[in-house]
Amino acid sequence: MRQPLGVPFLAAALTAVTLTGTAPSATAVAESGGHCARLERVRVPGAALQREACLDDLTTTGLAGTDYTDPADQAGLTAAGTRTPSGVPGIQIDGYFPDSSGFNTTHGWRHDAQFVIRLPDRWNGGLVVTGAPGNRKQYATDKAISDRVLAQGYAYAATDKGNSGTDFYRDGVRPGDAVAEWNARTTQLTRAVRRVAAQRYGHAPRRTYVTGISNGGYLTRWQLENHPELYDGGVDWEGALWTADGPNLLTSLPATVARSLGAAGDEDLYAAGFARGSEFLWPYHEKAYWGVTQKIYRAEFDPGYDPRCPGPTAGSSPEEILAPCASDAAYDYAARPASVRRAVARVALTGRIGKPLITLHGDLDALLPKAADSDVYARMIDERGRGALHRYYTIAGGTHVDGLYDTHPDRLRPILPCYRSAFDTLTAWVERGTPPPADHTVGKPADGDVVDSCPLR
Repeated sequence: MRQPLGVPFLAAALTAVTLTGTAPSATAVAESGGHCARLERVRVPGAALQREACLDDLTTTGLAGTDYTDPADQAGLTAAGTRTPSGVPGIQIDGYFPDSSGFNTTHGWRHDAQFVIRLPDRWNGGLVVTGAPGNRKQYATDKAISDRVLAQGYAYAATDKGNSGTDFYRDGVRPGDAVAEWNARTTQLTRAVRRVAAQRYGHAPRRTYVTGISNGGYLTRWQLENHPELYDGGVDWEGALWTADGPNLLTSLPATVARSLGAAGDEDLYAAGFARGSEFLWPYHEKAYWGVTQKIYRAEFDPGYDPRCPGPTAGSSPEEILAPCASDAAYDYAARPASVRRAVARVALTGRIGKPLITLHGDLDALLPKAADSDVYARMIDERGRGALHRYYTIAGGTHVDGLYDTHPDRLRPILPCYRSAFDTLTAWVERGTPPPADHTVGKPADGDVVDSCPLR
């Protein structure tokens, strides 16, 4: 059964672009040893299972129709007209780390903590690590992130975060365990793949970047706060914000549920941070995102509020999964017991980043409104005295998933091309000391290509 756009992405609920970027140097090609060299030496430290393959093309173009990627897991994340590079030969490793949960049924493994690692023959000495957005799995950002960084010569690795699907909140013992595992699995994969790269290429990556969309953006923020020693920088694409005292999803989404049930009005959403001008996106989000996101995150951090909804599962049909819990219309995070804030505190962000970070957020995001998310996180970074390490770009006309551009091309613009520009800006900042543009809003052009071009300057 094919799920609606919102289910795989949200239930876990955050310079001109070139298509290939800088080609790997001749030295890097020589170091790689040729097509799939040292394949027999590649072993993922700590993995319970791995399956390695020598492939002629590691991009979504070359992997189409195979079980080395999953287009359904990528649905809605990119605009239909997005161009991506292809023709990147190398090694792919699929597998999983030991875990006690089995939400991820990919490859028939029914085992969580699954990962994908891609090692291009033409290596530029760098590594890009990400975690799945929303409640998707390890192939979710193959088109949005993997294709281009592989073409630039980076090794690439992605994790399913250790649990996935709309029932992710059932993982773990204590409230907050499932989300805490997301952070641990990203750290685990980063450490492992750095050693894998050394096995394949003869030395560890010279540069390691962490990046991601939505929940993957949250992971990027958390990693740069808690493990800056592992990374050289990161790009955060509308990461989810978790703070113990708010704001967080549980302070902004109850108003949306109340509105959908006739217990609140538009002004209540504006007060919660939703942007004026984003109203045309609300009907879709009401059906696909708001109710399901609120109920499953509330179940993760506050299971005692309404144990019967969602209960032991978020639902067995799309209608059941997407339906809100009526009790969430009256949910008041500030009034909940201190134990709820302690659960959120386990995964909360502080703003204390230790390496350069670029944040992107659309001004029409109707799931994670920037006023209650990235605007706040930028202030947190400044308050921690880390502002010199951060750049924040608001994307005019951007919303939470680029697939909605195809429905509203006159009102929206995809964020992906801006993300690609931001990644190039980050690497120039880190590797060449090129100052990135100051914080600003990237305007939506009146005409021209917005699907594959987005100059940040």
